[in-house]
Amino acid sequence: MSMNVYDEGGNLLRVEIRGSLSKPDFDRCAQELRDHIDRVGPVKVLFVLDQFTGWGATERWNDLSFYLTHGDRIQRIAIVGDERWRSETLMFAGAGLRKAPVKFFPAGYSAVAQAWLAGE
Repeated sequence: MSMNVYDEGGNLLRVEIRGSLSKPDFDRCAQELRDHIDRVGPVKVLFVLDQFTGWGATERWNDLSFYLTHGDRIQRIAIVGDERWRSETLMFAGAGLRKAPVKFFPAGYSAVAQAWLAGE
């Protein structure tokens, strides 16, 4: 599994997730997001799932500290991936619970997702 964060300029971050998401990778990514938010302010995040296979089943996913401390500093979240993961990723991202809108886009729709993040 790999999870990498890329600065797309301005307040846009792209997070690429490949394979199975582990808690240590998630925590590392959350720290990178925190650092970026602390530098530039509120952000928009594009998550791109590549051959995503889910979350580590034996890991504890109940830590909400990032959501509680920085959740309001995320303006929009777009998730691009295989349709099979729509419901689970929207739930994981807190769609409907956070102030920021969260939207899922099918694989191959990264450009559409980026336009939505930009508010176009």
